[in-house]
Amino acid sequence: MKKSVISFIAVMLVIVFLGVTAITGLYIPGGFSKPELAEDDTTQVRALIPAVTDSENGIRLGLDLVGGSSITYEAVLPEGYDHANLADDMKIAQSMIRQRLTNKGFTEATVALRDENRITVEIPEITNPEEAVQTLGTTAQLTFVDADGKEWLTGKDIERATAMYGKTNSSLGSSYYVQIEFTDEGVKKFSEATASIAARTDGTNVLGIIMDNSVISMPTVSSQLNEKTCVIEGGNFTNESANELADLINVGQMPFDLKQAELRSVGPQLGANAMRTSLIAGLIGIMLVCLFMLIVYRIPGLVACMALGFYIVIECIIFSWVRVNLSLPGIAGIILSIGMAVDANVVIFERIKEELRAGKTVKSAIDSGFKRAFSAILDSNVTTLIAAAVLLWKGTGTIVGFATTLGIGVLVSMFTALTITHFLLNRMVDFHIRNPKAYGA
Repeated sequence: MKKSVISFIAVMLVIVFLGVTAITGLYIPGGFSKPELAEDDTTQVRALIPAVTDSENGIRLGLDLVGGSSITYEAVLPEGYDHANLADDMKIAQSMIRQRLTNKGFTEATVALRDENRITVEIPEITNPEEAVQTLGTTAQLTFVDADGKEWLTGKDIERATAMYGKTNSSLGSSYYVQIEFTDEGVKKFSEATASIAARTDGTNVLGIIMDNSVISMPTVSSQLNEKTCVIEGGNFTNESANELADLINVGQMPFDLKQAELRSVGPQLGANAMRTSLIAGLIGIMLVCLFMLIVYRIPGLVACMALGFYIVIECIIFSWVRVNLSLPGIAGIILSIGMAVDANVVIFERIKEELRAGKTVKSAIDSGFKRAFSAILDSNVTTLIAAAVLLWKGTGTIVGFATTLGIGVLVSMFTALTITHFLLNRMVDFHIRNPKAYGA
């Protein structure tokens, strides 16, 4: 009995601690809550667990909730360009910009085709259009040139660039580097370029990677390379800088140049007031669900409400930690996962009631009820996870946000239903609450 009381109090304290952490965040240095820094204070604060209201380090709100910036790009077609390819090339450009934003973490951003040669990009939270341009990065054509400015390759000769970590042929230890994979035609051009540059004896044996008239990398070439892939290393890369270079190379594979035709700020489609009313509606819905569970299932209903509170806290912490982009579809995923969390408890409690009607003791009915409900809960959650995984894999924009919140919610709901609920019900039995009527029978 004493151990049960201690373990019960410990779990409650953990839930309370996590709940406070979700609200205030956990930052270092500065203790439990984020310190208020003076304007001239240069102290660096690291968010271990960002607060749910910390949009800088935690949950990002979508364009429909907080507004943002809009950038319109116009295709600059080169001389002799075949206009029959324009529609397909614009889709390629749209896909590249979309991937660039996803790599930057702006999964709620929108990329839409306008007219026949324009692309409009809307990025949430960044209200300064110039800052939005810097976040998106340049979208000009990529070129590889030697020290004399001779162009050897373009972005069309690159299949993909990937940031990697490990040992290369020329390195002694593991480090970050960028691996570039060429097309078949690119392999030939790259071989010719490296042969020419490596033969230089005046110290100009470098191959510049140029984008928008800016040098993004200047690797040294020491020998002719005639392979499908090459490695850019030796630049003291970090994980962030290696990914940044890979992203720049990938986004530079445009079939034509894109120039900025328009920059402007975008207001929220729903606004802060709609966000507030949505939260109020959600709280009312959760209260009604808890009231229903208490009336129908009594002690198990009380346990379900406690487990639901734990579920919401854990979900908020995970969303802040992984920096989820939250918009209307993302909120829909959260609501759907909350419904599944309650549904799992309903399945378990009904199985427990069946066991109690069969004459089993409360302790035995709880254990048997969980075992009988496990397969049904697992099957329903796995099928939902498969759907979320497909949406995350194939989807773009707000679909990714929906898939992310749904997938995380399903995993957390299954964990709380099968562990926290089970633990709390067993503690109720240890507290000598063993009347079957108290468990809805």
